Amino acid sequence: MTLKDCYFALEGDYEEVVGRLYSEALVQKFAVKFLADKSFQLLDESLKAGSYEEAFRAAHTLKGVSQNLSFTKLYRSSHEITEALRDKSYDKAAQLFTKVEADYLQTVAAIQAFQGT
Repeated sequence: MTLKDCYFALEGDYEEVVGRLYSEALVQKFAVKFLADKSFQLLDESLKAGSYEEAFRAAHTLKGVSQNLSFTKLYRSSHEITEALRDKSYDKAAQLFTKVEADYLQTVAAIQAFQGT
């Protein structure tokens, strides 16, 4: 699987991220580093614990990382949950988490497939 194939699988924008980072090697480096990012896990744990300020920070971080790496699908869902948490719409945020989780798992699976793991 090429990096471009990986971006296709995670429904991201390969051309945009290469244009932003100027190098496929840098895109690869940061995409693989994404697997170690704990924002999604923190979002999950914080929502379950009712720690909504922490959940907001985690969602906002996940949104920013996704946007910077042009993980378009994950960016969109993480943006929605961030705004729900910003508006203190906690029931809506809980409902949106299902979509964020699915998009996150799709992103992780694509990166892992790219790595060959």
